This record gives sequence, structure tokens and C-alpha cells, in this order.
Amino acid sequence: MKKIVFSLFAVALLLVGCTIEFQQTEQQSVSGNEMSVHFIDVGQGDSIFIQSPNGKTMLIDGGVKGAGKKVVDYLREQGVKKLDYVVATHPDADHIGGLIAVLNSISIGHFIDSGKVHTSQTFEEMLTLVMDKNIAYNVPEKGDRIDFDKELTTEVIYADENASDNNDASIVLKITYGEVSFLLTGDAGVSIEKQLLQENIQATVLKAGHHGSNTSSSLAFIQAVKPEAIVLSYGQDNKYGHPHAEVIENALTVKSKIYGTAEAGTIVFTTDGVSYETTAARWTGMGATSSISTKPTAKKTQVELVSKDLIDEVVVIQNKGSEPVSLQGWQLVSVEGKQVFNFPNITLQPNSKLSITSGPDAKDGKGILKWTAKQIWSNSGDAAQLINAKGEVVSELE
Repeated sequence: MKKIVFSLFAVALLLVGCTIEFQQTEQQSVSGNEMSVHFIDVGQGDSIFIQSPNGKTMLIDGGVKGAGKKVVDYLREQGVKKLDYVVATHPDADHIGGLIAVLNSISIGHFIDSGKVHTSQTFEEMLTLVMDKNIAYNVPEKGDRIDFDKELTTEVIYADENASDNNDASIVLKITYGEVSFLLTGDAGVSIEKQLLQENIQATVLKAGHHGSNTSSSLAFIQAVKPEAIVLSYGQDNKYGHPHAEVIENALTVKSKIYGTAEAGTIVFTTDGVSYETTAARWTGMGATSSISTKPTAKKTQVELVSKDLIDEVVVIQNKGSEPVSLQGWQLVSVEGKQVFNFPNITLQPNSKLSITSGPDAKDGKGILKWTAKQIWSNSGDAAQLINAKGEVVSELE
């Protein structure tokens, strides 16, 4: 077993004697017992429940906090009284939020975390519960195998607790039962997919990364996976426009069947290790486009987003019109982080620019506004929206 590196929270957990054993032996023969993989419909988020051939259980992520009760209710409907493993792929709220309710409601044997430290209250609450309940805790490394079920090979294809971006810290798992396999990618982006091309990633079913965003699911990656089926876990009419058209095109290029939780609800695959089936309806794209917005778009704009520096955390807007524009009631939104900056009561003159700064170097000054000293923008890509006082999206930068 490789050495495990722990976060500050994990150190505390280690002190109470929590450990996880990793599988060292090769996959055993297939019994033909049924295994099921449930992609739970949690809206705009991820939650995957797995029942192994020998009755072991694993939950991977839990959707947003508001989806927690739904996940718990669903697990109880499946007769689950204990989860052998829970995996938090990375600390984004749409993956770990629902795990709070799970931790408070269901006995858990082992908790596997990405190790990526986050300052959110949800993340701290999750790890505090793990510690308070004395649940065995570990942070895996790439190449580890999890001793989930003797008939399964459960491989950690990728893990990086030191990744600069939450999404790219995602634990990527490949679970194989005989001739049928599932590749579960969290929100891992294209840069991680390029690294995975060197691994054994061919799989029967692929859970598309990042809810069908074009930040994941590159054509080269999907061609290497060669999935017979692709699952998109997303919420209908989400403000990100998931699934993006490029992802759908890539899936169709490799002639993969497409399934989406927004249309089909919870999607369940069952397999005996030789063949697999699902009763879920295929994805049609009804109501799901590549440019969905929950807010109406203004027909005419004067003030626009002109630049966005994700490293230095500076967003610049400019009044390109001939009239001054009051910014009272306007907002700048980080789409990825769901964070909002409310403009003060100022007026932007014609041809003038205004910089909104965040992060450690954020400051106020002439033509400069300070949002916060915290990091706002995701370095791997985060769309910015400028919304006027009427709630209309007047400008957007991907």
C-alpha cells in the first residue's frame, strides 16, 4: 500500500486510529451474481450508488446539500442500512453537500476523500462528522485498489490532493466486474483526461466528467474509453448550459448511447459480469441546450465584460455606449462557484473601464473595486456573467 498524505482534518482522523485496507490481489472469478450501479437524480450534481455482487455498498458523492434527504430516502428504498464505503471525489458543494445528510442518517464503514482542502463550511462540516463518528478515513493515491468486493476490481485511476483546482483533484475510479466496467470521473477536466490516456481507461459505461461540460469529455478521451453508454448527471435548465453541444457531438462520434438524469431520472445499470442492461430512457436533449440560462438575456447592451484573468483574479467591464450607466443593483457572477459581487451605487462613464479584483492582491482604487481577499475564479475555467438591475444577463465570458 502506498503512503497516504493527509490534510489537517485527516491528521485528526488518523489520531483516532482510522484506516482503510487497499486490495492487493487480482480480480477473482465472476459468480454471475448481480451488480447494480445507480446514478441518482440529484439535479445539478453527482451521486452514484453501487451494490456489489456480494451485497457490499458504496456511495460516490451526494449532490448538493438540498439533495441529501433524497439520497438518504433512495438508499433506504434499496434496503441500505449501512454503507461500506463513501467516496467524496472532490470538495465542491454539488458533490459533497448531500453527504452531510448521509453521514447523519446512515452507518458508514469507510470514508474516502480526495484530500483536497477547501475552506467552505460544507467541507468542514463533512469532515467534522467523519471525525466525530470515528469513521475510518483515507486519502487514496493513483494506482491504489480499494477492497470493496472480492469479485470486483476497484481501481483509483487518478487522484491528486495537491491539485490547484478542485475539479482536477477529483478521484477517478474504474470498477470492473468480469467483462463489464464503469469509469467514474467526478469533475476531472481535459488536462487530467490527457494524463489518463496513458492508463487502462477503456470502459463499458462512462460517467461524463463535470455534468457534461465541455471542460471535460474531450473527443480523444472518449475515443480512448470507447464507452457503449455515457451517463450525464445534470439538472434540467441549469444555468451552465450542461450538457454542452461539444460533449454530445463527441459521444455521438463514438456511437455511444447517451443517458441523462435530467430526463430519465435515476439511471440504474445492472450486470452479471458478462452483459448489462438498463431500463432508463435514452437522452433526447429535450429542453437541454448548450446555452441555457435561468435569467433572461438583455436585447441591447452598453456595458460588457471585456477581459477575465483567472490567475490574477481581475475581471474588467467597459461601457461601450455613448451614455453613462448606473451600476446600482448590478451583479458580477462566478458561474462555477455560484458567487456574486454586488456593485455599489456608482456610474460608469462612456468608454470607461472598471476592474473588479479578488484574491490575495485584491484592492480598491481609481477604476478598481475590491470584491474579496478570497479566491473566486477557477483557474481551469470559470464563466463570468454580468447581470443588470433587471436580472438580465447583459454579458458573459467563458
